[in-house]
Amino acid sequence: MTSDNDDANRPEFTEPQGLGASTEISRAWEHIGAIIVDATLQRRQNYHTTVMPRVLALIEAWPDAATTSGFRRHLESGTLSEVIDWPSPGRLAQVEDITRVFERQGIETVLDLREALGEDPKRGVLRDALGAVRHVSPKTLDYFDTLSGTITGAAATSPGDE
Repeated sequence: MTSDNDDANRPEFTEPQGLGASTEISRAWEHIGAIIVDATLQRRQNYHTTVMPRVLALIEAWPDAATTSGFRRHLESGTLSEVIDWPSPGRLAQVEDITRVFERQGIETVLDLREALGEDPKRGVLRDALGAVRHVSPKTLDYFDTLSGTITGAAATSPGDE
């Protein structure tokens, strides 16, 4: 199904970085908190007007949440809702659940996440654990690849963009 807003959900483009360079802006983040929040908020939301501004606000407010332990410290403050301007307790609970999965899987950094998503059997174990979180669909599981920089290019669209 398409709508008049489909163009608003397409990734933005930037000037090429040289011959043969991709012109698409990557949605990969070097910030665990940003990856978790992006993956959580993307469901049925406009990326450019709803998700991206909140992820950028998180990075600005919590730069040390680039690691899972740093993100956990901030989550314990109970201010995530204010930082990302998101009142829904369901999505906030999902952020908590995904963070818990990362902690249990020993994922502290984006590099750890990339490695876990790139290696069998770790990939399957992580995807199974994330898939057990409410509202984490197979498309969201694939989106973690994009957000962590495991894949790029045409796959760099959020599940909410379709």
